[in-house]
Amino acid sequence: MSVTVRLQHQLPGFALDVEFEAPAGVTVLFGRSGAGKTTIVNAVAGLIRPHAGRIVCDGTVLFDSGAGVCVPSARRRVGYVFQDARLFPHMTVRQNLLYGRWFAPRGSDAAPLDRIVEMLGIGHLLTRRPAGLSGGETQRVAIGRALLSDPQIILADEPLAALDDARKAEILPYFERLRDEVAVPILYVSHAAAEVARLATTVITLEAGRVIRQGAAAEVLGDPGATPLGVRAAGAMIEAVVGAHHADGLSSLRAEGAVLLLPRVPQPEGSPLRVWIAAQDVMLATQEPQGISALNVLPVTVQALRQGDGPGVMVQLGFGKARLLARITRRSAMAMQLIPGAQIFAVLKAVSVAPDAIGDGHTPTAGTSRAP
Repeated sequence: MSVTVRLQHQLPGFALDVEFEAPAGVTVLFGRSGAGKTTIVNAVAGLIRPHAGRIVCDGTVLFDSGAGVCVPSARRRVGYVFQDARLFPHMTVRQNLLYGRWFAPRGSDAAPLDRIVEMLGIGHLLTRRPAGLSGGETQRVAIGRALLSDPQIILADEPLAALDDARKAEILPYFERLRDEVAVPILYVSHAAAEVARLATTVITLEAGRVIRQGAAAEVLGDPGATPLGVRAAGAMIEAVVGAHHADGLSSLRAEGAVLLLPRVPQPEGSPLRVWIAAQDVMLATQEPQGISALNVLPVTVQALRQGDGPGVMVQLGFGKARLLARITRRSAMAMQLIPGAQIFAVLKAVSVAPDAIGDGHTPTAGTSRAP
């Protein structure tokens, strides 16, 4: 199941021209504000009519300018999760959830209400009204309403943007579960790199209305040329497995044959994890350092160097099959004589990886169907 998008749309001072495919899982549209992300999801939802292009969802043509096809928004099987949830204030949580049923096709195999309630952990909220919910609870209800419409695709337009850090930490695990347990494609808009690393299976990087990179999350995020938010937000995602928890408050993770020590994670031993490592937190050494406070020293291979207009250099590093990025000065790169193929060491402080940069790994449930 996938969604194919090809769009051209002209706005005052802005031209959108994109083409990509979103497979099952979470496809993140990643880029700065104004890159065209919301325009794309609104076109898929039928909230705007593009000037040209084609949108196909699970074999159903939603829009085709050449054939004159434009399915009305109300007839598109789209579950939309907005930034502000848009729940009905006069309805209870149960009533808001069941409102989604009105948009499910007759005879559809949408998931039962109790299954959605259990997945999102909102059973204790069913009799409340939206005014009595936190921001994270409100978004979970909005997700449930979207799922109960039995959608062919779920659209999420920066659903965490209006939440504080505590509420984001509360709701991110539910999006991870949605990624792993719901087989419909999810098109997710974000401009937060750590959020993208935690959730995405596919990343579409956008800049000024164009796709500049698309592919698997680890590959795109580890590309020094695919950093649309600038070098200060650059970093890479690695996949790891929880090895052990230690009495001093640290957890050891196994990644690409090496061990990473990080502040204790809540996941049990053996759990797959994703870890976002910011480029500015990675130091480099040509010899294995001794007697330092940093706990993580990883043997890596220089794969590429990318120099910007300023004094900095972005260094792409091979770490087994994974990639890391390090942001250093041009002077350091020259002094270390860094070239592609050089065998060096990456140094990472355990405490430099924030808790919100660590999330559950992608573990699809066998036999999932279109509904959860």
